[in-house]
Amino acid sequence: MATKSSRPPPTTIYRTRTTRAEIKSAADLMLQNAIAQAAPPSPAPALAPGTTFSTASTAISSPDDVPDPFKPFSQSDASTLLQELTIDERKASAATPRRSTAGMFKAVVSTDLLFLIDTTRSMGSYMEAAKRQVRSIVDEIGKTFFNEAEIRMAVVSYKDHQFNPNVQFLDFTTSVDQVHSFLAGLSIAPWYGDRPEDVLGGIRQAVNASWKNPTRCMIHIGDAPSHGRNLHDMSDTADRFPNPGTEPHGLTYGPLLKQMISKRINYVFLRINNTTDRMVFTFSNEYAAALADTALLKTNKYYSTLSTNVKRNPSGALLFREVELGITLSALQRLVVNAVTASATRTATRTASRIRKPGNDSSPGSKLPGIGEEEDDEDDQEDANDPSALPIETVSPQWEESDWFEETLRMQGFSLNVNHGANTLNEMMERDNNDGLSVLSLTVHKRRLPFAKGNLRMASYARTESSTNPYVVKSFIKKAPQLAYLVEEMRCQALCKAFALEFNALLVDSPRHSIDFIVTACFKGKSELKSGDEFISIEPYIGLDYVKYNGNASWVNDSKDPSNEAAQAFSHFTFERSRGAFLVSDLQGFNGLLTDPAVHTRDEDRFPLSETNLGVEGFKFFFSTHECNDICRKLGLKSSGWMIVSGSYDFRSDWPSLPDTLCCSNKLCGKILRRADIKVTEKYPGYQWCGMCFPQLESTTEMEVCRAPAPYHQFELSRFFHESQGQKIPRMCPEHDNEQNRFSMFMAMPATPAMLGGWAGTGSDFSMLSSMAAPSKPAASRTMQADASLLALWDKLESATVNLEDD
Repeated sequence: MATKSSRPPPTTIYRTRTTRAEIKSAADLMLQNAIAQAAPPSPAPALAPGTTFSTASTAISSPDDVPDPFKPFSQSDASTLLQELTIDERKASAATPRRSTAGMFKAVVSTDLLFLIDTTRSMGSYMEAAKRQVRSIVDEIGKTFFNEAEIRMAVVSYKDHQFNPNVQFLDFTTSVDQVHSFLAGLSIAPWYGDRPEDVLGGIRQAVNASWKNPTRCMIHIGDAPSHGRNLHDMSDTADRFPNPGTEPHGLTYGPLLKQMISKRINYVFLRINNTTDRMVFTFSNEYAAALADTALLKTNKYYSTLSTNVKRNPSGALLFREVELGITLSALQRLVVNAVTASATRTATRTASRIRKPGNDSSPGSKLPGIGEEEDDEDDQEDANDPSALPIETVSPQWEESDWFEETLRMQGFSLNVNHGANTLNEMMERDNNDGLSVLSLTVHKRRLPFAKGNLRMASYARTESSTNPYVVKSFIKKAPQLAYLVEEMRCQALCKAFALEFNALLVDSPRHSIDFIVTACFKGKSELKSGDEFISIEPYIGLDYVKYNGNASWVNDSKDPSNEAAQAFSHFTFERSRGAFLVSDLQGFNGLLTDPAVHTRDEDRFPLSETNLGVEGFKFFFSTHECNDICRKLGLKSSGWMIVSGSYDFRSDWPSLPDTLCCSNKLCGKILRRADIKVTEKYPGYQWCGMCFPQLESTTEMEVCRAPAPYHQFELSRFFHESQGQKIPRMCPEHDNEQNRFSMFMAMPATPAMLGGWAGTGSDFSMLSSMAAPSKPAASRTMQADASLLALWDKLESATVNLEDD
């Protein structure tokens, strides 16, 4: 039976934008009147010990002194923000439907392989080796790519100009028998006249072949340079055409190499002797100018010159390599297969970075267009008003100088649980939101100019209000996406940290192979220098000397450094530990501390907003280039790429529980710690700290006057502790900090334009007003300084909240 109420029913509020705005405007006006009546006419004198706070006589002299009655976050505040995030995630998912990556691996690794071969007499033995090994070369390439790739081969042979024909050509074909027959039918020219050969004529024919597949690789085998004094170190008397461009066909190397680059053809030269050193160096400069991953042999006399002048882009760029062939013909097959694999990784990386770009019509399951050959979209062009036009800051960070940071951001956002238990990883693998998402409030001071820029975001040096820890703020160059995108990135990184905790536990006797992931938190808020909302993520600064360990599409660093070996094994471990549900790759960082990973998922509904999640295709990319190392074997990892293709899996079944491994309790640090390295204090039971964070608990401890309506007293607080937990600095001691006292403090605040002006908008600002009603309806009393206007306002807000809650 319904309970009768003496209160009249709430006024019906129709759900229109105009009606809400009118109600809110009236509520704002009533609130201003109520606060103005409660405000004192003049500042109160300084308080002395024994003085009792009166809400009628408390004056606020500066913004820093304004007590915030809604901080630290109440349960209702946190729930509201989490509800807003849930809505934002739904909108983001609807606006960005995940593209299927099915067939991407097959499309990307399908390869056009062209052999460019000098067929003069000195090359006879290499021709025989090519004929013998061509079938096994194709077979091994097929196995590397799990027999999913289409392999087409072409052959261009060249001699010098006096022979007819001096260039012979077999266009691309999938028939190994046809290639074998063509090689067998090539004539070997005797030595005649000068040493240089018609290399440029051969390259021209190679450029004009019918290139189709996305992975394109030319293997050049020769023991003599091209004509032209700019391509060898011989005297002019040893070259019949020493002046560039004077050969019968009139070719020069520059335009030919530019055509190869424009067609995305990877160039691998198999070196036999040093007469080709200058030619290869000169060709490599053309690729280097296009930011290719360019490398010469150390035995090349021009090696040091290239090494000091080339800016390399190792993961996604074109490839130019000089590789030693020498006289060991058995190495030919291995070198060719390695060259094709390296070429495919570059293609995969470029394709993966574009596969979900809006407006890109390429389908990974069908024929892919030439990678990177179309023009950039107009939206990608820089202009003077675009953040991407900001110059890069080159000065060293001055972390200890607070005035060095020009911009202040006041933010609210989210972080994830940094405390992990024995079952945390299993829970996080089960569901995306099993990660202890919590609400934070944070003030950040940052540099206006970025010190680094990528395609989507830029990074700036930053510090927080109450910590000396160095941080990086990442903000968007273009229009910021929903906060949901940042939260998903944060969740990916948190899952990786959970994997790392178990990985380290299994290698507890090998600390040099430890892995950790930095903690990220994401925020939405305001900047003092800009209008509108700012979307940022913040993470610890780990330096500029990042090392790329592997990519999300098969690229692998081949260094023997312990951190690199650990990174490769860690990626394999994540697949094994999750029983084929996840694979973490795209690892980069410094000294085992990693950031910005990619998480591939078998379930297409997991991490659907992540642009680096390639699903099962990502699994194939990783295993196509992964070679198990000693760490993989020590961990007893059984899985392989062939299991993915066959659908028959065999995983390690027993995983020991976590030993004493914990994380720093600072939500912006979260460093993985062994129990022997943990710092604790009785002041904060249940919390543990790393060596960097622990001293700041004491260094920021001070005595604060309690602002509650009670006799004058002080209480001790650590500013760093509250910031580390995402809390605003409390204005009242723990004994008096409650909603009733916070409301009393609020009523004592004088109305200022800064306070009230922020509530004159629409939309989310209305929820700020309605959230004031959370404690309870105030009673009229001298202490509360509440009048009929305030009570009427409260009723109005309750009525509006009830009728608008569905909106």
